[in-house]
Amino acid sequence: MPADPPADALRTGAGRDDLYARLKEYEGRVAGAGGVGKDLVNEPMIRHWCEAMGDTNPAYTGPDAIAPPTMLQAWTMGGLSGHGGRSAAYLDLLGMLDDAGYTSVVATDCEQEYLRPLRPGDRITFDAMIESVSERKTTRLGTGYFVTTRMDVRAGGEPAGTHRFRILKYAPADRERAPASRGRAPTDRERVPAGQERSAAPPPRRPRPVVNWDNAGFWEGVSRHRLLIQRCAGCGTLRFPWLPGCNACGCLEWDTVEATGEGTVHSYVVMHHPPFPAFDPPYAVGLVELAEGVRMISNVVGVPYDRVRIGMPVRLEFERVDEELELPVFRVTGVTGVTGRNGG
Repeated sequence: MPADPPADALRTGAGRDDLYARLKEYEGRVAGAGGVGKDLVNEPMIRHWCEAMGDTNPAYTGPDAIAPPTMLQAWTMGGLSGHGGRSAAYLDLLGMLDDAGYTSVVATDCEQEYLRPLRPGDRITFDAMIESVSERKTTRLGTGYFVTTRMDVRAGGEPAGTHRFRILKYAPADRERAPASRGRAPTDRERVPAGQERSAAPPPRRPRPVVNWDNAGFWEGVSRHRLLIQRCAGCGTLRFPWLPGCNACGCLEWDTVEATGEGTVHSYVVMHHPPFPAFDPPYAVGLVELAEGVRMISNVVGVPYDRVRIGMPVRLEFERVDEELELPVFRVTGVTGVTGRNGG
């Protein structure tokens, strides 16, 4: 259940939220001014981005190349050393929320608008403002306020795009019910009779895949232990994940080919935090390049999480998660006698 809201955020008078009224005064104020991109728009960063995204659009290569529009924010980022350009108003706003007990933060979403293509050699400059602060909201994470900033990006002094970035500053929800810690006695519903133990909650289920019109054929294949890849009927390009149209030629017609199941670990991460119900960290999540040339994300099994390596050969298998769900995973092959931190 959500944590009790911090005292400073309690509504007073005729339903008024005094903290919200003070936060609203910051709307329209500068969040950062005079920002300059640390690098000119350049071909190596464009190439690295396209390789990571698997984007082979020819518009991003050659003498007349442009940068992928979705790189807009990348040219403004300060890296590990940061920019140090946050305004006093923005720091005051965050400090006010911290002082009121909303000490946690999570990025929720962003919106971008593209006004002109970015090309190698462009010098990026930008300014940011505090666009809006929401009323107090209660979410699964906890209770808090959404803060939206708008960054106006320029290339060579000309407007190039807009980047809106939204965060939630919140007081975390309680991880377990602890009424005594909040200064009240447990209710009859919460009290456990002497000599009895509260029955254990059923184990959480893995999240269900989102099956829609575009990917239903893939999940039908999984149910029959077949890993199906889309193939464009126009140009023959294979694609994964499933999409309604071809990225290469735009054709909307397609058929499928069945993957052999052979592949290699192209990249991977080891998940430690945050913990998710029904998952037992740490565990390895891999970007697997299939023999057919497409890549997909799934769990890498068969070796301890700290022994997964780029280039390892893997083979597809289907793992029964529960009575309703079976998922494709990739088992490392050709590796014996490997031990790691989890003793696998």
